[in-house]
Amino acid sequence: MAKGDRKQRREKTEEAPTGQVQRADGDSGSNRVRGTQSFVHTMSWCWRHPSLVGLEVLWRWIFGSWALWLVGRYGLRIFSAATGGTRDVARLGLDQLTVTDPMGSVTKLAGAVALLLPMVLQVARWMVPLLLLVWVVVSSIGRTVVLRRADALLEARPVTLIGLQVVRVLALGGSFAIWFALMVWAGSTAITEPLGRGGEPNLVTYSALVIVGTLALFTLWAVVSWVFAMAPLLAMLRGLGILDSLRAGFHLGALKMKLVEVNLVMGIVKIALLVLALVFSACPLPFESVTTQEFLTWWWAGVTVFYLVASDFFHVTRLVAYLQLWRAVEARGPVKEEHGIPW
Repeated sequence: MAKGDRKQRREKTEEAPTGQVQRADGDSGSNRVRGTQSFVHTMSWCWRHPSLVGLEVLWRWIFGSWALWLVGRYGLRIFSAATGGTRDVARLGLDQLTVTDPMGSVTKLAGAVALLLPMVLQVARWMVPLLLLVWVVVSSIGRTVVLRRADALLEARPVTLIGLQVVRVLALGGSFAIWFALMVWAGSTAITEPLGRGGEPNLVTYSALVIVGTLALFTLWAVVSWVFAMAPLLAMLRGLGILDSLRAGFHLGALKMKLVEVNLVMGIVKIALLVLALVFSACPLPFESVTTQEFLTWWWAGVTVFYLVASDFFHVTRLVAYLQLWRAVEARGPVKEEHGIPW
């Protein structure tokens, strides 16, 4: 009889439509399960449900293909105009760049940027807002489809998700602005100021500042950005509006630390995927003398596809992990109300 009960509980866990993390005794045990432990379970669950990743890849690649076509089309127009229709990099002074003469290469790059920048800014004035607008709409609809595929009980709220996505884009844009300001400061500290004093630029210091500053901002974003991923879930789970979803995201009690933990793991995974893609891209280089350019092109295209699909898989895994953690907390008792917010 005990064996039969255990078998029924195990089948119930495996068939749960949201892939909830449950204890063997039927209790969710959210306070006793670390976020990373449930994350490993979620990865396995998502691997067994490839349709979720397929939908994520579909909507992302629909937007990406269109955006790549649009940017490529106008990018080629700008390049042709800057080179007199020849599309020859020598016309921009970029045909003899070398790592053995970094200052000379930087000077040539600066000259090319000065030539291209006015035309790029002219196109960017209308293209960037258009790309952001289409991304916000497509990503909100795509995210709604993926989440409802993971849990059919979720309420579709595309308008609310569009508003939340706008907030996330603004926050991400602010983080990039801070990063760019830090890079300008690093260049001024390690390169411009020493040159102004008649000294030599300190490229080691510049590289160190760039690496440390980038990693610090990346980690900070990983710590705080979980709110922008959890808010759409709260909107679909509880029918909240834009502001209520964001406020509820900051008042999740003990669940907050589990979400931060999962997000930090996701940050490490993103770095690992990038490093792995770079390693795979460099694998054929020792055999460059016996490989063809066509082979290298196909190899690098394959590595790019691998990186993008793997990244999409972990995006889905993070969303499902958040959903599972919420369901686990919700299963412990009645829904609470904190700071006047029903969540």
